[in-house]
Amino acid sequence: MKENQNIEWKESWRDEYLKWICGFANAQGGRIFIGKDDTGRVKGVAMAEKLLEDLPNKVRDKLGIMVDVNLHSEADKSFIVIAVKSSSVPISFRGVYYYRTGSTMQELKGNGLNEFLLKKVGMTWDRVIEEKATLEDIDSKAIEIFCKDAGKAGRLPALEGLDTEEILKKLRLITRDGLTRAALVLFGKDPGEFYPNLFVKIGRFALSDVDLRFQEVCEGNLISLLGDVMEMLERKFLIKPIRFEGIHRIEELEYPVPALREILLNSLVHRNYMGSMTQMKVYDDRLALWNAGNLPDELSVEKLFERHISVPRNPLIAEICYKAGYIDSWGRGIEKIIDACESAKLAAPQIEVCFGGVMVTLEKTEGKGLESGLESGLESGLESETAFNVMIALKEKNLKRSEIAESLGHRQVSGALNRAIKELLIKELIEYTLPDKPNSRLQKYRLTENGTFFLKGKG
Repeated sequence: MKENQNIEWKESWRDEYLKWICGFANAQGGRIFIGKDDTGRVKGVAMAEKLLEDLPNKVRDKLGIMVDVNLHSEADKSFIVIAVKSSSVPISFRGVYYYRTGSTMQELKGNGLNEFLLKKVGMTWDRVIEEKATLEDIDSKAIEIFCKDAGKAGRLPALEGLDTEEILKKLRLITRDGLTRAALVLFGKDPGEFYPNLFVKIGRFALSDVDLRFQEVCEGNLISLLGDVMEMLERKFLIKPIRFEGIHRIEELEYPVPALREILLNSLVHRNYMGSMTQMKVYDDRLALWNAGNLPDELSVEKLFERHISVPRNPLIAEICYKAGYIDSWGRGIEKIIDACESAKLAAPQIEVCFGGVMVTLEKTEGKGLESGLESGLESGLESETAFNVMIALKEKNLKRSEIAESLGHRQVSGALNRAIKELLIKELIEYTLPDKPNSRLQKYRLTENGTFFLKGKG
């Protein structure tokens, strides 16, 4: 027997161990062995009879709960077992809430404490009423998109003829007390007014975080973010390597769209909306998405790759996304990502719990994506990686020289950037937007048809 989620060994009793009892009561319960060392060997406990009498009263007085305290012996040495049941109400010790997770005892603070307290009273964050919100804060266009998607999915009765308030009532997103947080996250005109970190930040890097090339931010409600982030990835951050099957030209994103869509959905539906923003980092060789909020106690990284139940952090948000056909309710998200990666001949996704959240990483196979695009660019005569990055920056919109520098993460226009722009102009991969005024302050650059074709994989 080893120390784990439900077992703790202590050689002797100290009153500070009331924290451990508090942590067990707030979690799934557990047992504390007094008189055993860290390896589980019995060392014996002094004044066992007195502890047997004092401990139940001390726990009751300090924590307000009852525990079972029993005396055992092994090899003529006594030890005490304190059995703690999981409490249905939050338990604090000296005004502080503790929680047992894994083999550690943690002090609950901030967002973690808020989530814990809500869960203990049978509530979740997304069901809480946002008192300051009104129907004026709801985006009717997002409602229309949802209704159309829900109709296609066939998971919701017809909503035709219903106004916004009636639809929200039907979805249990509004009560007699007001709008829920879920309503604002899903359909808010400006949900960032209520929850500042409700956005997705995307950065394009080289091989490490040191080399940031450019970045963008997608803001809005969940319904709009799903489309906006995918569009931004396709338009600016990812490329479509070209391959041929017989005479047919095939263009696909360097990562499978079903996998990208699924990890994005998981991050938006299951994130802690009071934590940091969702962050996506696109590197030369991988793509990583991190969202705030640890895995629920019922799940671990290992269990995610096995058959498991769905344990949504935000069940009301998850229910609406299910009705719209965006997700299913069977905990099959990871399975879908794995299947999509296998079909695209990519490695299985990597999942890591870190920095108070969950990170999912997709890795490219060799020779696929930006690296191969860059290689083909160099083979076509481009003299520098900077020139290629300029073209990537111009893929989204026309930019001034200073704006190009900013998008590449440079504080000012450098000689290398000037040489890259000159090279691209000579090769007719980019052009002036004001051909007759090359020195104008309003001058911008844009991709030519040749440049657009080049970025699609044929230099």
